This record gives sequence, C-alpha cells and structure tokens, in this order.
Amino acid sequence: MANNKKMVEAITSRDEDFAKWYTDIVKKAELVDYSGVKGCMVIRPYGYAIWENIQADLDRRFKETGHENVYMPMFIPESLLQKEKDHVEGFAPECAWVTVGGQEKLQERLCVRPTSETLFCEHYKKIINTYRDLPKLYNQWCSVVRWEKTTRPFLRTSEFLWQEGHTMHETEEEAREETLRMLHVYSDFYKETLAIPAVIGRKTEKEKFAGAEETYTIEPMMHNGVALQGGTSHYFGDGFAKSFGITYTGKDNKLHYPHQTSWGVSTRMIGALIMVHSDDDGLVLPPKISPIQVALIPVAQHKEGVLEKAEELRKALAEKFRVKLDSSDHAPGWKFAEYEMKGVPVRVEIGPKDIEKNQCVVVRRDTREKAFVSIDELVPFVENLMATIHNDMYDRALKNTQEKTFTATTFDEFVDTAKNKPGFIKAMWCGDTACEEKIKEVTGGVKSRCIPFNEEHLSDVCVCCGKPAKHMVFWGKQY
Repeated sequence: MANNKKMVEAITSRDEDFAKWYTDIVKKAELVDYSGVKGCMVIRPYGYAIWENIQADLDRRFKETGHENVYMPMFIPESLLQKEKDHVEGFAPECAWVTVGGQEKLQERLCVRPTSETLFCEHYKKIINTYRDLPKLYNQWCSVVRWEKTTRPFLRTSEFLWQEGHTMHETEEEAREETLRMLHVYSDFYKETLAIPAVIGRKTEKEKFAGAEETYTIEPMMHNGVALQGGTSHYFGDGFAKSFGITYTGKDNKLHYPHQTSWGVSTRMIGALIMVHSDDDGLVLPPKISPIQVALIPVAQHKEGVLEKAEELRKALAEKFRVKLDSSDHAPGWKFAEYEMKGVPVRVEIGPKDIEKNQCVVVRRDTREKAFVSIDELVPFVENLMATIHNDMYDRALKNTQEKTFTATTFDEFVDTAKNKPGFIKAMWCGDTACEEKIKEVTGGVKSRCIPFNEEHLSDVCVCCGKPAKHMVFWGKQY
C-alpha cells in the first residue's frame, strides 16, 4: 500500500492547482509524452486507445447518416489557399509553410493543412456536374497543423488529430439541415458516450469560423468552470463554391452553385474527459470509451486455484466488456492504484476467501463503492453497473454545470460574477461586436460562447451598453 500512497501523492490537488493537476494526470496515466518538436505531443498507447474508441463511435454515427470517409493531401498550394479571402486571413497566423523540397526551393509555398476546405473544393469542382452528383457527404480522419504559441497536451497543440466533414448540397435548406444535424450528432455523442453535458448554439459574428456564414458550437464546461469549444459545425452558403467555380446543372437545366458545410471535433475531447470527470487519484473514464472497462485483479494469486478462477471470470466478462486480467507480480495494492490512475470504470477482485464463498469484490472507479457479488451473477451485475456509472458521471457533470451557471442583468453584476464566480454567465447582448470586445477586456478574457437555441429573456437591454438587446448569450472563459 506504500506504493499506492506514493502514486496518489504524485498528483497535484485539483483544487490547489488545476493546470498542474491536469498535466500530472496526462503524464501519470501515460496518455502522452512530450516530443522533440515544440508544441507537438507523442500520444502513447493508452491515450491513443481512447482516441480509437472515440473515433469508432463517431465513425459509426457518421456512416449511419450517410457519410463516406476520404483522404485529402497534407499540403495546400498557396494559390489554392488564397482563393477564399476571409478563410485565408483567418488562418494566416497559424499556418506552417514548406518552402524547400529535397534540396530545391519550391516555386510555390505549400501550407501544411490547418483545415481542408480548399482541398475539398478543388476536388468537388472536378466531380460535381449535375444535381445527380449531390449531395456529397464526405468526412476525413487526419491530423492538421496550427502553429500555436502556447500549447498544452490535447487542449492546444501545433499538430492534432481530428475529423473534418465537408459536404455539398443542392439547396440552402439542405445544407442548413446538415449543419444542424451534425451539431446534434456531436451533442448526442457527448451525452451518450462521453457522459458530458454541453450548451449548444450559434457563435456570434466575431467568433464564427473564417469564411463561414454561420458557425454552431458545442460548449461543455470543465470542472473548474472554464469552457471548452468541444466541436463546431459551419454553414458556408455558396461562398466557397463561387470562389472555386463549383457549379452543377440543376433539374431546371440551369447552372447553380452548391451549398456547403463543414464540421469537426478533435483530440481535445480527451482533454475535456480529463477536466470534466477526473479526480485527485487520476483519470475517471466513462465506460463506453475506456480502453479497459474491467480490471480483474487476482489476490493471493500464488495460492492454488486463484489464477484459474480469475481466467474463468475473464472469459465470461470478455464476452461483453474489454477486460484485462493482471497476473503480474506487482502487489494487489499497486495494481489497485495503477487502474485507478488509468480511470478503469470497474475493478473485480478475486481471492481464496472469495472463491470459497462463490463471490468476488466489485469496485467502481468513480465513487469507490464496493460490492460483494455472486460469481454466477457477475456479468449482468457489471453490465447494469456500467450503465449506472455512465448516468451518474453525466449527472455529476450536469450538476457542476448548473451550479456554475449564473445570470447577470447589469454590467457591474456581470464583472463581479466574472471576477468571483468561475463558470458560464447568461446575459443579454445588443449584437454589437464592440460590446463583446469591451467585456473581454474588462473581465480579463470572458468571451461569448454561443447564442443558445432556447434563449431566455433576462431583460430588455444589453448587459454592456444598455441599448435594446437582441440575444441572450452564454459567456465564459475558455481553454
């Protein structure tokens, strides 16, 4: 147990230093390592396994909604990137450029993709000719590069993994439906798989994606009250189509521009998992994406029959769960601490006394509750427990979000809340970007998160300038 105590003490308390706590968990749970390239991370096997489970779940959802996976080049010629003015201006500060190939200077710089709208448009121009070619529902799993000044594993790195959907439609109505449909796919995924609640809505003009007509966002709150932009879905209208000369012959035998969307989520979701659910003893993972769902620990495994019984349990559990039987020579206390650190949802212990009683010990990671369960009932018990753990994790995260969501109707109240109460602030807004900028400046970084779909009427006037209000906005600091 001394090793157990030492491992736990190695994590900084969440309440003492949230940033250090986060970094400690990322490293101690062996999710990532720092690389020799500034701002880039090595995603270790356990961290990558979490991403693979996220990817598999989302990929299934995308294919169920008719999307196909493709792969585009990593490099974008500068002339191609320049075709959409707002888009290139939005990404220019983050672009990484290739200027030399082999030993020769390139005639044209190549941008290492920060996003792939321009590449998809170049391709769509070649393959879209008539209305029969639409819709095009494509998705790409890849990495992108954005040259960040300040980096933190998963949350903001110079290179990161993500998916980016890019679709083309005959009409504005179809494209708008797609934009919102994919936003709700993300929202459902956050709730049903990651056990994370979130506010969803539309970004303001100031905060929307470069080149988009409208951007919609999913905004989960971390344990410390800071928001994380968890995913976005964009409606582009026909702006990119016009810039790239993409047309199709409609049913009326006339040329039309298709309407476009894009949407994406990234490995920063793993950062959200850590900051929403985990505690001072390490990761706490929701069952559906945990690489190991059940850690099976034999106690006094040197005694006759223990490992054999443990293997029987492993086979039974493995029919429904991802199970690891740890028969290494580490002490049981070390193993308990190890799988707590890694956030494994359920631990099953079996020893000689348990075998005599035809029972085993089942411990849930999120609450540490312990139950003695008949071996004959183990599989259905664990199955029910997994659902309970997921629901309880979601409810705790929702409670945290609700407790850290405040309302302000005057500017003084808004500033005081921003200073003393971390979390979301609901307040009315006139629609003027100048008020957004003033709020950010006065509060030291509080920004508009989104205009929710279900707006509340909190007052008639803007919280900042006192002019007539147009929208209720969720405000907050972000990672």
